[in-house]
Amino acid sequence: MSLATLQKRLGYQFRDESLLKLALTHPSIAHESGKKDIQHNQRLEFLGDSVLGLVLSRELYAKFPASYEGPLTKSRAKLVNRKALAEHGRSLDLGAYLILSRGEEASGGRERPSALADGFEALLGAIFLDGGFEAARRFILVEFDAQFSALAEPAGIENPKGELQELLQARSTEAPEYHVVSSTGPDHDRIFECTVHHGGNELARGRGKSKKAAETDAAVEALKKMRKD
Repeated sequence: MSLATLQKRLGYQFRDESLLKLALTHPSIAHESGKKDIQHNQRLEFLGDSVLGLVLSRELYAKFPASYEGPLTKSRAKLVNRKALAEHGRSLDLGAYLILSRGEEASGGRERPSALADGFEALLGAIFLDGGFEAARRFILVEFDAQFSALAEPAGIENPKGELQELLQARSTEAPEYHVVSSTGPDHDRIFECTVHHGGNELARGRGKSKKAAETDAAVEALKKMRKD
């Protein structure tokens, strides 16, 4: 397949086409030949993974100014999981251009999700080396535009007590403390009120139909207050 055709599809023209060729070279080439000095795309994949993470992290940081680290990390993970990256590779028809060993070719390597995902990340690394960070950033933002535009506000807090403890222990070694301050209502329908403290200060209060639920609600309220500060 012509590399010129692929570059038109990418919307990026390489100054050094050897980088593009390297990004497309599957590790099976080296494994099948038994020669350790044959280069393949794993090093570029490593680089591309870091570039992709940085670009998307920066965009998520700007798009969701009210969101904290945990939800932002989860949103990034949705964008860069192996299945999603394989889809990007497939949409660019990278499989048709991969340089594979005969064994890998015969076993369906051109459509293998891992090969497509790795090839896509290696391609990002190659663009970064060839054109610099801004070129890689432009390419990534075009590639991820649809997914990024559809991305809603990052998911709510999944483990409030754990996230609160992680946040507080980044500041000191002291863990948050929870205290039940009241319980009201009949035995079959009691409502508990709980406070959460750190460093001798009350951070927030929460309510729930169990002590655990009240502690969780207090942690959620504490996180909300800390994110506003």
